Amino acid sequence: MSISTNSQSNTTTNPGRINKDKSGSSTKSSRLTLTSIDLHTFLRTRRSIRRFKPDPVPDSIIQNILHTAIFAPSAHNRQPWRFVVVTTSSAKQKLAEAMSLEFQRDLEQDGLPHDEIQKRINSSRERIISAPVVILLSVDMTDMDIYPDTKRKKAEYLMATQSVANAGMQLLLAAHAEGLGGVWVCSPLFAQETIQRVLALPSTWEPQAMFFVGYPVEPPKEKTLKDIKSLTIML
Repeated sequence: MSISTNSQSNTTTNPGRINKDKSGSSTKSSRLTLTSIDLHTFLRTRRSIRRFKPDPVPDSIIQNILHTAIFAPSAHNRQPWRFVVVTTSSAKQKLAEAMSLEFQRDLEQDGLPHDEIQKRINSSRERIISAPVVILLSVDMTDMDIYPDTKRKKAEYLMATQSVANAGMQLLLAAHAEGLGGVWVCSPLFAQETIQRVLALPSTWEPQAMFFVGYPVEPPKEKTLKDIKSLTIML
């Protein structure tokens, strides 16, 4: 399956508690019952997962994840995120090979030894090919404001990319809610034109990130975090 979506999100005032029946479909109750403790635990247990079972992810779950992702906040509510979902072996292989060539050129310019270059390229290629689902996240400036000066142009682009990052984080949390693992990689930033060409993307879709999604092989490890006090200024 290869899916792209850039649909507009709808406003939901009270989604209600989401329950799943035995068939796996979601139903809504009349009120929210998720406690703040439950929500904080959910948010804090998300981890970056890099090794997946070969089991395919149902299309309905992928669509549910994307639908949740587009409820992220965005500048001016312009929703500049665009998604390309790649699940077929042929498409993943084509993407992996094209990005590997770009990666190899960069590593050669860095002067790395041949063996080290091949090791990194093979690892990068394998991650794409072995992931059950690969999601490319792009920014599209079409609906953003246009300014004549460099300062505001830069600010508008930054707002758009921040908005897209919001959707990316929401995508990972939505995958977590489905019992899936995922990891965010930024390699598309170094091969934007290559990805646009090999996947035949619209010229306005500028690749920003790539997500590998699937069922985790093993439970994630504990995460080491910096002390919040060292990261915060209270005024």
